[in-house]
Amino acid sequence: MSAVDFPAWSREVAGRMEGVLAGLVPSARITPSRLHDAMRYAVLDGGKRVRPMLVFAAGLVTGARADRLEIAAAAVELVHAYSLVHDDLPCMDDDVLRRGKPTCHVEFDEATALLAGDAMQSLAFQVLSENRLADDPDVQLRMIQLFALACGSRGMAGGQAIDLDAVGKPLTLPELENMHIHKTGALIRASVLLGALCGSPLDAERHAHLDRYAKLVGLAFQVVDDVLDEEGDAATLGKTAGKDREAGKPTYTSLLGVPGAKQFASDLLAQAHEALSAFDANAVRLRELADFIVKRDR
Repeated sequence: MSAVDFPAWSREVAGRMEGVLAGLVPSARITPSRLHDAMRYAVLDGGKRVRPMLVFAAGLVTGARADRLEIAAAAVELVHAYSLVHDDLPCMDDDVLRRGKPTCHVEFDEATALLAGDAMQSLAFQVLSENRLADDPDVQLRMIQLFALACGSRGMAGGQAIDLDAVGKPLTLPELENMHIHKTGALIRASVLLGALCGSPLDAERHAHLDRYAKLVGLAFQVVDDVLDEEGDAATLGKTAGKDREAGKPTYTSLLGVPGAKQFASDLLAQAHEALSAFDANAVRLRELADFIVKRDR
């Protein structure tokens, strides 16, 4: 797999996940058809699939089977899609564009979008629990626990609550980092750790290095998102540009300026590469993903 260049590998993972997700999300022909149609609209045919790529890349480090990785990746992507649907609702960020198309509540309606998010979250835990992802049942239970923590009040949902409460308020850099460790970083960290847990166990030191890498790229992802929100446009980003600034949300660019935020992202990238120094060539995709996350233009 290492002989394949990164763009080809990333397309391979994205294509594989499109098929997996299409098979897991119920068809719109099944009742309730409108709800299933909304779920498929939200999760299929769009997105960079960075989190599934992180699952597969971490799985390469531990020699995990692809059929296990695709299930873990699907669970992560279902939760990510649900979070976007809910974040876009009028009671949250009130956005009308996502992944280059109308947001779920615009295409359908608010109630259907809310239920679609709820159902995708439930489906994520269903697929994570009903498929064998580890030889040791205790490891699989640990995976489900890790995933639940990443999704809940001590992870992604909690980060969104902090984000909503912070509108119009100045935050220090540690406060901003704490918010995004939860809101964005928790699910990215879970992606890496779930992928690794699908394979052979890591010793404590290598696990700590992998965990540090996951936390660093999670922060870097958000820093770059803030930069792109300032410099990008809706056509390139596939979502409304400049919305965080207009809403008075604290961002890395509002705190550090665009040049400062770019430098911070570069520093995080260097630290992420250093965290992987304990690993051999099997970590090449993780290294490439760190570069992709920091250097992307959308």
